Amino acid sequence: MKKWYSLLLAAMLIIGMLAGCAGKQDQGKENKNAGEKKTEQAAFPVTITDALGDKVVIDKKPERIVSLIPSNTEIAFALGLGKEVVGVSDYDNYPAEVSKKEKVGGQEINVEKIISLKPNLVLAHESAASIEKAALQQLRDAGIKVLVVKNADHFEQVYSTIDTIGKATGETEKAAEIIKGMKDKLAVIQTKAKEVKDKKKVLVEVSPAPEIYTAGKNTFMDEMLSMINADNIANDQSGWIKIDEEAMVKRNPDVIVTTFGFYVKNPTEKVLKQKGWENVKAVKNKQVLDVNADKVNRPGPRIVEGVGDLAKAIYPDVFK
Repeated sequence: MKKWYSLLLAAMLIIGMLAGCAGKQDQGKENKNAGEKKTEQAAFPVTITDALGDKVVIDKKPERIVSLIPSNTEIAFALGLGKEVVGVSDYDNYPAEVSKKEKVGGQEINVEKIISLKPNLVLAHESAASIEKAALQQLRDAGIKVLVVKNADHFEQVYSTIDTIGKATGETEKAAEIIKGMKDKLAVIQTKAKEVKDKKKVLVEVSPAPEIYTAGKNTFMDEMLSMINADNIANDQSGWIKIDEEAMVKRNPDVIVTTFGFYVKNPTEKVLKQKGWENVKAVKNKQVLDVNADKVNRPGPRIVEGVGDLAKAIYPDVFK
């Protein structure tokens, strides 16, 4: 009997030890899950000072988002928030999925439509904030969080915009990943641009004759041309400006870049036939090209592609 009692006691001790180990494992899993949940919750609430100086408090990760400008939409989709985006502006055209989203207006936003979509967050933009002031306030009064995103005229500001939208949506890691990817691609392009030996003078036409507008300094186009080792011949002026044709003809650009091909048929042919430009190098040598306006002007992740497109167009031998 003593022998059997000893065996029974030993068996009970072993079972107890195994149960204890299993309990510790389960407790470890619970602690890990709790830690992950706590980390996720720790990201919210988040307070962001927007373009208007307002402190916007976002209590939890937005599940329904409305974007009022294409650049914000592209950033949201790049962050993996395609399903969360339930409404976009009439001007949105990228990515293709936006065609299936509810349209909420263009220059005038449809407040009732936006409210009916029940968004947790509306991504507005500084460029239209004054025009939409009353409408945005209506959305706030309806209990909807409105984040007015700052204008971006330079690449660093684009990175800041992506970071801001990443924080507002709980996608900070993805935002950092996108920014790093953009910087890495730009670094490759800029390194390649050092191989350029014959620096070219470039004129950018953002609207066709008879009223030709171009990009001066403090624009993405100017920064891009600098990145690829090209000269913007309108760099002595700032912003988007109507050109003095006689002055630009005298500056004799080697290349003319147009960005209005999305609404003007055969944009390069139109430039080649501009009266008074017959002796300009770009026209004589037929170095007139059109690039995708959205890629070179829209402050979002694709703007790096715009730099690459410009580089290949202006220096095809270097950027093969």
